[in-house]
Amino acid sequence: MTYQINWQQILIQCKNNILNQITPFLKKLNQPQPNLGIGAGGDSIKQVDLTAENAIVNTLKSHKISFTLISEESGIKTYGEAAHKHFVTTDPIDGTTNLMRGIPFYVTSIAVSTKPTLETVHEALVADLYHGATYIAQKGEGSYRNNQQITPSKIVSLEEAVIGMDLNTYKVQNIIQQIIGLVKKTKHIRHFGANALELCYVADGTTDAFIDVRGKLRSTDIAAAYLILEEAGAKITTPEGKPLKIKLNPKQKVSFVAAANPKIQKTILNLIKTKKEAE
Repeated sequence: MTYQINWQQILIQCKNNILNQITPFLKKLNQPQPNLGIGAGGDSIKQVDLTAENAIVNTLKSHKISFTLISEESGIKTYGEAAHKHFVTTDPIDGTTNLMRGIPFYVTSIAVSTKPTLETVHEALVADLYHGATYIAQKGEGSYRNNQQITPSKIVSLEEAVIGMDLNTYKVQNIIQQIIGLVKKTKHIRHFGANALELCYVADGTTDAFIDVRGKLRSTDIAAAYLILEEAGAKITTPEGKPLKIKLNPKQKVSFVAAANPKIQKTILNLIKTKKEAE
């Protein structure tokens, strides 16, 4: 008899366990934090990140699931005798800086795939840990926010559109030439600091596009939001308009353009220069 895994139920349980485990830390953010070194993704590790990751691992182990963990914190680890059957890619806390500073914009992001590749992700959860919004998707079944199916916006005008852009880099001068045309024509530019949630905002119509051409974001950041976008009917490609075909690995970097509909996607792509053109 084959055991059928109810991934949506388990992912929700992961989210609930994370909330339970990190709540004590939220009351101690002003206290000195221990130095836990650098995570697999290259960022400094906070105790709250490891606590969230442990909540995910322990939840999966409680269901006796064999899996390979691909985490921004601990890197790649295997659990169980059949770890190659399920790959669980996570950024346990996306927006750690926001959380530590009391900015109410941080999430947990979990994706399940059959291989360590973005295109094989079949289950996804992005949970807004502050506001209680939970985005979830299953391959071929649409995307949902708090059990309500979501669809992206139909806005096509850059005058009306709200567009997220991640410019968080010490070398912003290296990318400004790529995006200057888009910046000039866009009236409402935003960046909130948790990229997985910003992508979900495109999926549910809160915003109209989100772009990141830095080549700095990791595939672990977008693995879950990618499926949520796709299942909602939004578009996400490389800045050259090609499909995103990348490995799921804490060190794998990615650039992308996510947009609510094909028309605004085409407009944005036409305004973004390639790296060679920018040089």
